[in-house]
Amino acid sequence: MQRKVLVLDIDGTLTNSKKEITPATREALMTIQRMGHVVVLASGRPTGGLRMITEALDFPRYGGYTISYNGACVTDTATGEDVFKNALPDYVAQWMQDYARDYQLGMCSYVGNELLCGTRSDRYLEREATLNRFEVTQVESFAPFFRTDLYKVLLTAQPTRAQEHEHRLARRFVNRLSIYRSEPYFIEVMARGVNKADAIAGLLERLGLEREDTIACGDGLNDLGMLRYAGLGVAMGNAQQSVKAAADVVTGSNDEDGLVPVIERYILGRD
Repeated sequence: MQRKVLVLDIDGTLTNSKKEITPATREALMTIQRMGHVVVLASGRPTGGLRMITEALDFPRYGGYTISYNGACVTDTATGEDVFKNALPDYVAQWMQDYARDYQLGMCSYVGNELLCGTRSDRYLEREATLNRFEVTQVESFAPFFRTDLYKVLLTAQPTRAQEHEHRLARRFVNRLSIYRSEPYFIEVMARGVNKADAIAGLLERLGLEREDTIACGDGLNDLGMLRYAGLGVAMGNAQQSVKAAADVVTGSNDEDGLVPVIERYILGRD
């Protein structure tokens, strides 16, 4: 049996519109894990925010991996070890906190299962905490977190203002940081070069496998790199058109168990 690595985006790919893993999708994933194939979650969420999904899919037992913060950290769920890291430079969190306060934006970062809120909370930060089931800790300064691995700063604002500040910050930190919006109201700030494709490459080296052994499935613009990198790039039926155009295969939507036929055909060999 040729061992395969199946890399899955979460929202809009693994989970349906209700943010649930359907029984059919879960059973297909459990089947291939029992056979020795590797399943990897690749998400913009923090590592701790993936815990409920890794437990639902029994990752620690079968040796699954998570790629969190859009590629800044790769974790072996069986051991809890971070096997690949690209953390922010120490100065970034404090600089972004000061900037957010000056322009009345929301701002947070993450440590463990805590959302470190560097400004007054807003509905966007509350949504982020709820989605990841994180405790919220107010932080007056990020100076105590120097030399702590912080992988992402999140800035929040109403969409028009978020777009304005995304462009301003991207120009200021060009070639120094990765800055883009993951949602109209979320500005993500990460280390230079952070992306899911490079994280997959680092993981494959650890596993002793090749990119041809990889199937990557996604629906969003931040999945483009990994779909192009993988041996087989799969766009969900609900994916944006540019994602479908970049993929090798388009499957059913996340509300149609679109992952199941991919697993059956390209891993289990069932036509």
